[in-house]
Amino acid sequence: MDTSASAAGASSLPKIDLDTWTSKLDDVPVNRSQLNKLIMDYLVVEGYKDAAEHFQNESGEPTPVNLDAVQSRMKVRGAVQSGDVQTAIDLVNDLNPEILDTNSRLYFHLNLQRLIELIRGGNIEQAMEFAQAELAPLGEEHAAFLPELEEVMALLVFSDRLDSKSPLGHLLDATHRQNVASELNAAILASQSQEREPRLPSLLKFLVWMQAKLSGHVRFPNMDLHARLQPVADENAGGAGGSTQMEA
Repeated sequence: MDTSASAAGASSLPKIDLDTWTSKLDDVPVNRSQLNKLIMDYLVVEGYKDAAEHFQNESGEPTPVNLDAVQSRMKVRGAVQSGDVQTAIDLVNDLNPEILDTNSRLYFHLNLQRLIELIRGGNIEQAMEFAQAELAPLGEEHAAFLPELEEVMALLVFSDRLDSKSPLGHLLDATHRQNVASELNAAILASQSQEREPRLPSLLKFLVWMQAKLSGHVRFPNMDLHARLQPVADENAGGAGGSTQMEA
């Protein structure tokens, strides 16, 4: 592609200066109540209990759920992120035993993560016994689970399995814990009739897309939102992790 031609084409587009652009934005009506609901939705779904309480006090926007339920959900998520999967299972069963009883794939993924943690800790014999007793029956009942089980069992073949550069190193990466934690978090939210994902990041992604479309027709002050929409790894048991977060 001829970059010079592309640059020349862009420079020929009509331009909106910053003052005009800001003035137009100021003229756009903003529903403060709807904006507050978006912010509260984000804080609650992502599990920022303290921030949600502070925002409620400042804005008067009520929380859609009891914030104690948010704290309980974050304890479950934090347990998975720290590798204590059995505690997470016990906690979620205390919240609602039907969550795991009715979601065999989630239950399988949690037990698969337990197997990974045993392998990570070098408990090879215990890992093999656990796989035989707990995971093999699930694999026999659900054939679709077998490829994932076989992949994790293959960790036992590699002497350098703890090396992040090994072929299966991604299974031992913190992001794998976070993915399982996010799956469990979504299931808890669904059981409480809440949205599984916050709406605010999706709206910002839509804004990024609209900016890209508009930039083909006019030059304007472009907001760089890409860095604010990057996934943030958060291993804090009291906060959210593994999902899209935004910088302040």
